[in-house]
Amino acid sequence: MSSRTTHHARGPIPTFGAGTIIGTLGGLIGLGGAEFRLPLLVGWFRFQALEAVILNKAMSLIVVTAALPMRASTVPWTEIGANIPVVANLLAGSLVGAYVGAGLALRLDRAALHRVIAILLMAIALVLLLGHGFTGGEPLLTGIGLIAAGLVAGFGIGVVASLLGVAGGELLIPTLVLLFGIDVKLAGSLSLVISLPTMLVGFARYARDDSFAVIGRNRAFVAIMALGSIAGAFIGSRMLGIVPDSILLPALAAILMISAYKMWRH
Repeated sequence: MSSRTTHHARGPIPTFGAGTIIGTLGGLIGLGGAEFRLPLLVGWFRFQALEAVILNKAMSLIVVTAALPMRASTVPWTEIGANIPVVANLLAGSLVGAYVGAGLALRLDRAALHRVIAILLMAIALVLLLGHGFTGGEPLLTGIGLIAAGLVAGFGIGVVASLLGVAGGELLIPTLVLLFGIDVKLAGSLSLVISLPTMLVGFARYARDDSFAVIGRNRAFVAIMALGSIAGAFIGSRMLGIVPDSILLPALAAILMISAYKMWRH
């Protein structure tokens, strides 16, 4: 597959700046910004859809790996360890889903992949609007019912994460809060713990395809944008509370909706 990237003409400063803006948007809602990065990779940097997904996956992996220890001061490792059964439940589904999702992305033709990405971006925009503001409480189900629901939810999240090259936090956090009754701050850290192995499985599946070579061809680009995303995530997390949710969440959802429309028409 030939690359049609033009990012070399952008230069390292615009690449880092784009990563910073994306990371800031993600940091404002407690994510790495991969949902916003993907449309930019296709639209502005002009990567093919599958290449953009793979590059997004690589950068998401870097950002999530950096974000987890950053949250240790807010959410101790002991709290994460106490919820290992919940992590294992969702992981059992998400690992399979990640492998299946990566396989689907590799099999879909370019037009179909654009449309699938557009639909998923619209779905995440809706989750962004409806899935925030909830607080932890009692689990929605108990016993076998809860385990089964966790497996199904994890599988779906794994598929979406692989198809978009994202960490899946925007879906994992509401699932942890609503299904398992986890506090939202703890849910943010648990979602990172679940995301890392899930992304690695998707990554391993993509590595078997020739398209994976796009990372090697663009490793400097990946590193620069990932560093910008990490810096932006830090900036965005410090801006929390400055921009009210009543303005922030609809604005970010609108960005995703516009991106979805452009992806559909691409």
